[in-house]
Amino acid sequence: MGLTEWAYALSESLLSEPLPRRWAHSLGVAERARSLSCILGEDAALLEAAAVLHDIGYSPAIATTGFHPLDGARFLKGQDGTDERVVRLVAHHSCALLEAEERGLRAELEGEFELERPDLVDALLYCDMTTTPDGTPTTSTERVDEIVQRYGPETLVGRFIQRAAPEIHAASRRVEERMADASVGDQPR
Repeated sequence: MGLTEWAYALSESLLSEPLPRRWAHSLGVAERARSLSCILGEDAALLEAAAVLHDIGYSPAIATTGFHPLDGARFLKGQDGTDERVVRLVAHHSCALLEAEERGLRAELEGEFELERPDLVDALLYCDMTTTPDGTPTTSTERVDEIVQRYGPETLVGRFIQRAAPEIHAASRRVEERMADASVGDQPR
């Protein structure tokens, strides 16, 4: 079984029944990751695997701290043969260090999991933050607004996402610029 097939099967087993909306979101994020293959090269499958797995830490079967990036990464780290880069991407997806700080878990997250390459971190953030909870495409602005509305501006998640918004939008722009550059490079001359 290849990396992406394994990732889809694992994510489905952890999310589809207890959290069907989270599963739909994860499928949408993975679809978004596939759309970036022209800028990812040999890392396309790696990003797709991380994308479909990024929210497994919400699964009641593995949630321990209540902080899904950390719970998901710890679970993956304990699975035989898991690509360490996938684990790092899950651990640090979508400005997780800022949320970890809000939760008093930043030292744990930083101490256990190194950051992955910035271009891949940007790509996963883009995929997550341009996909609705139901798995459909959106903009990073609409997604941040939706999260603030859903959780409330004064909640832990609301405060975190507002702090993270400038980086979320900047990463989205960087990925969109890379896609536009790749598209221009594909045009006949």
